[in-house]
Amino acid sequence: MTDLSKITIASARDAMRAGDLTSVELTQGYVDAIDAADALNAFSTKTPEKALAQAAAADVRIKAGDAPDMCGIPLGIKDLFCTEDIQTQAASHILDGFKPKYESTITAQLWDAGSVMLGKLNMDEFAMGSSNETSYYGPVTSPWRRENDDAALTPGGSSGGSAAAVSADLCLGATGTDTGGSIRQPAAFTGIVGVKPTYGRCSRWGVVAFASSLDQAGPMVKTVRDSAIMLEAMSGHDPKDSTSADLAVPNFEAALSGDIRGKKIGIPKEYRVDGMPAEIEALWHEGAEKLKAAGAEIVDISLPHTKYALPAYYVIAPAEASSNLSRYDGVKYGHRAKIGAGEGITEMYERTRAEGFGTEVQRRVMIGAYVLSAGFYDAYYIRAQKVRTLIKQDFEKVFADGIDQILTPATPSAAFGLGEMKDADPIKMYLNDVFTVTVNLAGLPGVSVPAGLDHQGLPLGLQLIGQPWGEADMLNTAYALEQASGFDAKPAKWW
Repeated sequence: MTDLSKITIASARDAMRAGDLTSVELTQGYVDAIDAADALNAFSTKTPEKALAQAAAADVRIKAGDAPDMCGIPLGIKDLFCTEDIQTQAASHILDGFKPKYESTITAQLWDAGSVMLGKLNMDEFAMGSSNETSYYGPVTSPWRRENDDAALTPGGSSGGSAAAVSADLCLGATGTDTGGSIRQPAAFTGIVGVKPTYGRCSRWGVVAFASSLDQAGPMVKTVRDSAIMLEAMSGHDPKDSTSADLAVPNFEAALSGDIRGKKIGIPKEYRVDGMPAEIEALWHEGAEKLKAAGAEIVDISLPHTKYALPAYYVIAPAEASSNLSRYDGVKYGHRAKIGAGEGITEMYERTRAEGFGTEVQRRVMIGAYVLSAGFYDAYYIRAQKVRTLIKQDFEKVFADGIDQILTPATPSAAFGLGEMKDADPIKMYLNDVFTVTVNLAGLPGVSVPAGLDHQGLPLGLQLIGQPWGEADMLNTAYALEQASGFDAKPAKWW
């Protein structure tokens, strides 16, 4: 059987077309690997029968010739994407037993391309979290461990199951969603590549909403080339999504030349935060030097409103969440609380939501309801939207001045242990998103690329921020960074 740790989407595609490998063989390997990896808790639902049926159909298609690049590729799907007749729970108790009668646009595109569904991946409840500890299914455990330490680590969140599954070789790629860093932070924590596309590049239809003006789906994979291949299959205009952009989808893989001579890479001074580990500062400097050696020009830039990004995000995102989550009431689907004699629909609503939503979701819904309430709407929500505009203008200005991409750290630290933040102030957890939320507020594309290990042997990532609709150019720079970094570390198998 093929060594799953060495295979990528690109190499699997080429091997299947050469007749050296079948999708059924590959899929069976992943099905067996998933069954042996329950200790990670990465998959919330396994679909081996569906996977093997799709793989057999893909093999027929490949043999006939002219199959798309993603044909026969086994994937994991974040539990936020609606999948027809397959449990879709957003890792929440309130959606117990919900099996949609429709398919999200993105997963439909992937199945049309011949991809294979291995199952649904665990995540933070309704994508609210940075450690995958808010899931109703229980936390995902990272396949990585600190040197000489068996403590369970977070894979990051909210796409923690996606990150762990790709890193542990339980699938070739996975879908993720990114509202404030939920693709890029877990990708950085687990040593994989995660792409948050421009807002509107990938359809949001059929993806359970957290914050509608910030949510964006993207691929989580092993390499930049793989991200280009999978992103193309996930992209495209969707008439069912009013925020979907009617733009042609480039061939992202064809853009990967690695030639970045003459590119201007911005280094924002505001991303140097207090208490940032020296290792991350050093990694950032080394990344800039590698891009410079590849022919890019490194330019110091200023994004002055960055310091207001987190507070603005944690007003806007909960506000939108409180509106989106009001639809979960236990009436038509999901969990419904039992009520006593003499109680009515109000008690049923209250009890259903109290039982169905976890504490972090409840916290954000309450914050959202507060900032949208009379007397506070202008003071918080409107002000946060004005700050969002200023953050967007900061980026527009540096891009207008000739900057092609911006290089920053992906996270302020390496992965922390599960439970280590349990008693911390919630804001300490929210600070995990300090380098990523600006990208969502401005609607820009961003990618996390693994670039090194810390002193404990844990992965660290660098983030590239691209211009609007500039994914092809951004991924080419990411490819150059990947080549220069030569990151090939894998977690030692303990599960």
